[in-house]
Amino acid sequence: MIAESQGFAGYLRRDLLLAYRRRGEVASPLIFFVLVSTLIPLGISPDSARLAELAPGIIWVMALLATLLSTETLFASDYQDGSLEQLLISPQLLALPVLGKILAHWLVTGLPLTLVSPLIGLMLSLPAAGLLPMMASLALGTACLSLIGAVGAALTVSLRKGGLLLSVLVIPLYMPVIIFGSAAVQSAIDGLNWLGPLAVLAAMLSAAVALCPLAIAGALRLVSNN
Repeated sequence: MIAESQGFAGYLRRDLLLAYRRRGEVASPLIFFVLVSTLIPLGISPDSARLAELAPGIIWVMALLATLLSTETLFASDYQDGSLEQLLISPQLLALPVLGKILAHWLVTGLPLTLVSPLIGLMLSLPAAGLLPMMASLALGTACLSLIGAVGAALTVSLRKGGLLLSVLVIPLYMPVIIFGSAAVQSAIDGLNWLGPLAVLAAMLSAAVALCPLAIAGALRLVSNN
């Protein structure tokens, strides 16, 4: 168990260090998230009432696309430099290092999106009552997106241009996360109890934490055998 926990912490530190060295590349999802939000009023309507009505769904769709931008490369560099093969033949439980990599991905992608979301909400005239539920739902939801996206990234890691296939695989699985994430924000805006949709998101995250690392480990072993 000590070796497995060290593998988890080791890959978490390693991926955070690599992300720090590639700051420009890592910042791309956050830049995309902010830039697209500035274009929404131009493409839909500058009317604040209209923007406030659409803001929960718009913010969640932008968060999904921003997360998807960085998911394709989650295992790509490890596959190319051979470190993924070394991970697969190591005696430790594969799911824990994989979980460390996914946590690092969320810390550099999902967490910044969550922290900047109040600014985006204000730009889109989101009522103040929806700001806290939006941050809470994004914190849980983007973690789910990272876990689910990592399954698709593991299945397409050996493909040279697997971005389109990755999108086809994971977007249908993303839909429940978007539905309940935006529902939590909308419920708070409407004065309803928003803890119900948030609890569903938490349950989804718990299931994803338990199942996705195992699915990823199986997918990576399948790809390496082929």
